[in-house]
Amino acid sequence: MQHLTVQQRKRVGAHYTPLALAAFVARKMCEVAEIRPEAAPLRVLDPAVGDGALLCALLKEIRSRRPTRVETAAFDTDLTALRQAEVRVASTSHPEVSANWYEENFLDYALAASGGGDGAPRFSGDVLGRGFDMVIANPPYVRTHVLGRELASALAKQFGLEGRIDLYHAFLLGISAVLSPGGIGGVIVSNRFMTTQAGGTIRAQLLEQFDLLHIWDLGDTKLFEAAVLPAVLLLRKKDNSHVRKGGTRFTSVYSCQASGKHVARAEEIIDVVEECGRFTLPNASTYRVRQGKLDAGQAPRDVWRLSTPEHDAWLRCVDKHTGLRFADVGKIRVGVKTTADRVFIRSDWHELPKSDQPELLRPLITHHNARRFRARSTEQPKQILYTHGVEDGCRAAVDLSEYPRAQRYLETHRDQLEARTYVKRAGREWFEIWVPQDPLAWNRPKLVFRDISKEPTFWMDLSGAVVNGDCYWMTASNPEDERLLWTAMGVANSRFIEAYYDARFNNKLYAGRRRFMTQYVEAFPLPPRDSRQAKQIEECSRAIFDSMRLADCAGLQSELNEVVASAFGLDVEELTPSQAGEPFRPGQLKKGGKPSCS
Repeated sequence: MQHLTVQQRKRVGAHYTPLALAAFVARKMCEVAEIRPEAAPLRVLDPAVGDGALLCALLKEIRSRRPTRVETAAFDTDLTALRQAEVRVASTSHPEVSANWYEENFLDYALAASGGGDGAPRFSGDVLGRGFDMVIANPPYVRTHVLGRELASALAKQFGLEGRIDLYHAFLLGISAVLSPGGIGGVIVSNRFMTTQAGGTIRAQLLEQFDLLHIWDLGDTKLFEAAVLPAVLLLRKKDNSHVRKGGTRFTSVYSCQASGKHVARAEEIIDVVEECGRFTLPNASTYRVRQGKLDAGQAPRDVWRLSTPEHDAWLRCVDKHTGLRFADVGKIRVGVKTTADRVFIRSDWHELPKSDQPELLRPLITHHNARRFRARSTEQPKQILYTHGVEDGCRAAVDLSEYPRAQRYLETHRDQLEARTYVKRAGREWFEIWVPQDPLAWNRPKLVFRDISKEPTFWMDLSGAVVNGDCYWMTASNPEDERLLWTAMGVANSRFIEAYYDARFNNKLYAGRRRFMTQYVEAFPLPPRDSRQAKQIEECSRAIFDSMRLADCAGLQSELNEVVASAFGLDVEELTPSQAGEPFRPGQLKKGGKPSCS
């Protein structure tokens, strides 16, 4: 809301709906809704009305199509915003609107309406005694760590959610509870739920309770002031009178390069979301709009993605040539988490007197070392005071009495470390690292990578260093498969994997940055382990790793791209730099629109 600061809006998840987007959602809802003037009043709900932009847009759209009586219900816990919305709706000049305003939490009502909760709060009016014909909403986006553990647990229990929930997950299920069978919903949400493991529960429930008519993934279009990557869901509550045909339409809109031909101009991105192609806005931002169907996968854990004949043929070709996945080589882990970095991690240990420098120091890899193939050296390398070892084959805290300098150092920080009460509750020693991972694994070859980066950034560590929690890493489960880490590094640093990521997952943040989450990387493909192509990729990766000590290795990188593309039945021309991540343009794939799959 305008009367809230940026920090307050972030805390409560309140983000204004742009007028153009509000009008778009309202129009799409009215295109599929059944509005009959002679019927009972049309019942409309906005469960988080905010400044009223969405509700006003829907009322205007209804009036422009077919004058009819309308009963509205609007909820918001912010009284100032509610009053602003009331004034705004009153100015829409809709003569047959009966409006009801509630300074209440919609989720309380949704629970009461579905038979849960402790009974309905202070509601009045017959409009809340029946289901709604239309629900338009931009529910608040508040993630678990902001909600707090207690509230997040309560919402999860009340609405049957699992994992790391967001407040809008509960709103989606609350909307299902109050929407009449056959009723239409138009909801603006964060697109995160479509591509994260935590979103699996809400994906499954949406498929069970609604007919998904259309999804617009608006990606990094910057429609909101805050860093929100929105999606618009057009939903119909399932009933027996509508037979769903043709699947869910899916539109994807993400930023892209402006170079090349066939780039059209548009005043606003929302004006062209029903088109297909690349469009440049007055601010010089360029976006690619793709149209297709929703592929919801086979299981709730599967991400939702855009499906087109070109996409699917390309992926089928890759799958045909896939022998195993990264998960078959080894488990992907996050780095260590000390929960007291200032004590355990420093770059100035060497400045301490020799007599005060602790034993147990080990080199530490952080995102500052990130570089493809071989880690980047830093002027002030960090080291970690690693207080764990192995005893009788199991990880254990070290005996500090055997390391007197480390003991003296840690004792000076004992109050801070003992303040981590969760360590004590877990039966751990006060000086332990909270997430130390496997002490035996550090000395083995490790494939390390960044979580967020524009390009995949995977590198090999042979130094025995510890990996910090701002990076992920993996070792081979079977020592005989350590050579496959080199093959995996080559695939992960190729242009092919960028195209594969965008086809299979397409979870991008702003400025084209990708999220290399465990659930994605473990699904990255590899050629069969004993194949000629796997060996070629391994050799090329090792050559690049070695050559980075000397000079530019662009030639080797080009060779690697060719070998990787060939390993998955593709020609490298299908992955030229200007098309990285876009392997699906009609005419780009060979043999009559199919990939060159041998």
